[in-house]
Amino acid sequence: MYIYKVAKSLGFSFRQEKNKSKPKVLASCADGNEKFPYYRTTLSRDVVCNLTKSMKYILSIIFICSIFGCNTKKDNASSKIRNENPKKEIQKKLSGNEIIAELEKLDYFNLTERSDLDTVKVDFENSYSDLNFFQGPTRGESLSFMDNRYYWVDSEELFEIGGLTEYLAQVQPTFEKLGLKLEFTNEKSEQDQNTWKHTIELNGIEYTAFDGQFTDLDWGIAYVNFIEMLNAELRRQNSDEQFYPINSKNDGMFVLLTPKQLDFVIRNYSVENENPTTMGSWKSLNGL
Repeated sequence: MYIYKVAKSLGFSFRQEKNKSKPKVLASCADGNEKFPYYRTTLSRDVVCNLTKSMKYILSIIFICSIFGCNTKKDNASSKIRNENPKKEIQKKLSGNEIIAELEKLDYFNLTERSDLDTVKVDFENSYSDLNFFQGPTRGESLSFMDNRYYWVDSEELFEIGGLTEYLAQVQPTFEKLGLKLEFTNEKSEQDQNTWKHTIELNGIEYTAFDGQFTDLDWGIAYVNFIEMLNAELRRQNSDEQFYPINSKNDGMFVLLTPKQLDFVIRNYSVENENPTTMGSWKSLNGL
């Protein structure tokens, strides 16, 4: 019946033949018998052929539409899943002048000597504008930074005997500028062929500079332990400042920041080993 309706809608013609061949016992059937003749609808060969082609065409369209509908539902479902995730807030890129203004508001330059202030600000502005780099100038040909927050460290020297006290002496003036104390005494070293234990006292508290077997990670471990002992002393004296790692090895650096200053740097500078990050992130990036 469905084929008949479709064919008729397409303009096909039909012929009917009277048929009485049904036996009497089928008198109750819907097809009828000689008393109730039924009509059998037949199609010519050409009509059947055309109808078959048309049905194949219709079925193809239905199949394509069903696939398209499924894909549309799938896409809609995927869109709903994607839309459930919160949009990442895009940080507006500040100009060099705006960077300096914000750093001033956050008291980043409060440890910089007044005579060095203009030079330090200009260098920070250029470093940001040209390289998206968070770093200021050094004094002449030395590796001493003029902002009194940045520090350079050779992690190989730091790891060796004499290196620890040398770098503690370089950081000591910054503690004094903050009104804090950093006294170091009683350095101890116990070493055999494969292991080394190296300790020192800061303000009467013993800290471990290195303790374990020698590996390829020795310099990085010494770098981390150095920063962490300094931060422990800052916390003990109720300072809001902490030292944050940048990189180690022979050209290591770290910087003193408040949590708000660190947050500002992370949001406005690229997150790489060339800019400060949290100790946890730095350890993960460097396999420690």
